[in-house]
Amino acid sequence: MKLERVLEQLNSFEKNAFIKILDSLVSTSNFSGKDVENVLLGKSTNGLKDADNREVAQVFGLVRTPFKNHIKKEFNNTESQIDILIDILIRDGNSIMKNVWFSKLYEREIKHIQKEVKTLKEQIESEKSEIDNQRRRDYNIYLNCLKSAYNNDFINNRDKKISQDEQGLLNELKENLELSQEEVKKINYLVIPIIKQDIDTIINDLKNIGIIFFSKKTNIIYVPDEVVEILRKIRKKDLSDKHFRRILRQLKEPQINLICRKHNFDWKLGLEEKIHLILRGGLNFKQAIVDDIHKDNVSVTEKKKWLNEFWSNSLKITSPLKGSTIEEKTNSIIEFFEELNKDERIGISLDGYNRLVSDLEANINEFRSLFLTEFQLEDDFQLSGEALLNYNIKPRDVLDILNPIVLLEFGQSVGAKSRGNLIENILEFYTDTQNLFFEGYVDIANRDLNSIKDRGLKIKEAELGLIFEELTKQLFQELGFNVDEDLRKTLNTAKDKIDILINLGEKNLILVECKTSKDQGYNKFSAVSRQMISYKKVATTNGYSIIKTLLIAPDFSDDFINDTNSEMELNLSLISAFSLKQIRDYFKANKRHSSFPYILFMKDVIIQPERVIKALAK
Repeated sequence: MKLERVLEQLNSFEKNAFIKILDSLVSTSNFSGKDVENVLLGKSTNGLKDADNREVAQVFGLVRTPFKNHIKKEFNNTESQIDILIDILIRDGNSIMKNVWFSKLYEREIKHIQKEVKTLKEQIESEKSEIDNQRRRDYNIYLNCLKSAYNNDFINNRDKKISQDEQGLLNELKENLELSQEEVKKINYLVIPIIKQDIDTIINDLKNIGIIFFSKKTNIIYVPDEVVEILRKIRKKDLSDKHFRRILRQLKEPQINLICRKHNFDWKLGLEEKIHLILRGGLNFKQAIVDDIHKDNVSVTEKKKWLNEFWSNSLKITSPLKGSTIEEKTNSIIEFFEELNKDERIGISLDGYNRLVSDLEANINEFRSLFLTEFQLEDDFQLSGEALLNYNIKPRDVLDILNPIVLLEFGQSVGAKSRGNLIENILEFYTDTQNLFFEGYVDIANRDLNSIKDRGLKIKEAELGLIFEELTKQLFQELGFNVDEDLRKTLNTAKDKIDILINLGEKNLILVECKTSKDQGYNKFSAVSRQMISYKKVATTNGYSIIKTLLIAPDFSDDFINDTNSEMELNLSLISAFSLKQIRDYFKANKRHSSFPYILFMKDVIIQPERVIKALAK
């Protein structure tokens, strides 16, 4: 869930710690602060305390680097267990969870680490160790350096801790020895005793650091998507687990085995178990894809050739892989998946997503159990497209957890095409074009052809106005209004063509005009008012009463709003396309009313969706 949406779930007290951190970062950062001033333009001297959720999110975007450095300092506190806690929080399904579930995950992680540490200690010390001699040597080098860094303070009569300089050297050593995060974590807790901490104290500490938000009313922990991205970079995780899984599934099993041998995972397990171990092991994607999957004698040229072929043939990405060096090529792969993470489009409609999840549960035994395990979600989690999108889990991510045989059987059971790419065929089967049009409603209003194309919709620019009008009719129909097409056609003349007429009965009508525009803020008041006054005369001449006129457009300029305020004849209200869609989506999801109370459109010049939704919720 994006930071702005997370902030909407909380009261001012629950945001306070985060606001203080942002204030501190703004005041101590090197940039001039003009960008922050621009965001907070017009606010009182209280600055961020008076900022709305959107403005807070914008300011956070400006201080991401100082925030990252602020979090990294916490790793110098050897007692904080922040490495364990962050590794829990950055997993795909853990960005929203109850405090009780977080406690269970924490306890489970502590037990897992304690078991792994015990095994590692035995393997390092045993003469008949199963660990490769070279790898055991690497472990001992890091272990001895860590012991020295941790214990030298005690020798000098100071508290044991690892300084920032020492941590920097250890990080450099880790990189050169090519140790994974999981390997380092296990070695760390060979030296530093791991003690279970109180979960309420942990939540409070994480909240005060700025990593999480906590709602006392619902007992829910939130980690915004933007924070998760920063935490992953701190932990050197180039990709989220869901995208790393997608890549690992395209590798050959001998390549998976090479990764396992390199990092002391049991390579004799089944393929799915090995992939799970690699994901849990916190491996760096670049290292895995550039070095770990190849034998020692593979040249750089061969590696680059393999990357190009893997990108095109295995990942099935049509655009060429950018970059001439290995570093540039792997960065291009990372950037591609980072953009996928940020993209809020899901490829199919939300209704299609809901049907997909429902069919997966109905057709695949143990699907629910598998899904909850893979994403570490609670047992009572309600599987739905809406819920999964809160975790940034998209339809493709759901299908990626299934092995090819199960996926093939599922595709056949629902009637998806069998030729070609199976996952793409299944997603195409659940693509609902009508709902995709609704989801692209705001883009159509803005005449944003690039965004419309990205949604998979094929529309000519000349058709945008008519399509926007037709979609608006359907939105009003879904609100329960009688959109009277027969009457509209009867009243229309060669000169005056009304867009939409809503018939309230007893010859009372609402007149609706639709306008698309590329420009920011619709500002052609005089033209549209003359047009709507003319339509009103046509209706009244035929014995009808126009009790309200509505104008739907992408947005409205300040001048347009001021002119509307002073207009007396039309009783005109303005609704942005985004606002109308918000109202429709809420009305459709909450069946409190059989039809929309039109009185809610009668009061304000600018229809505010928040006020309308609040009224509908009563």
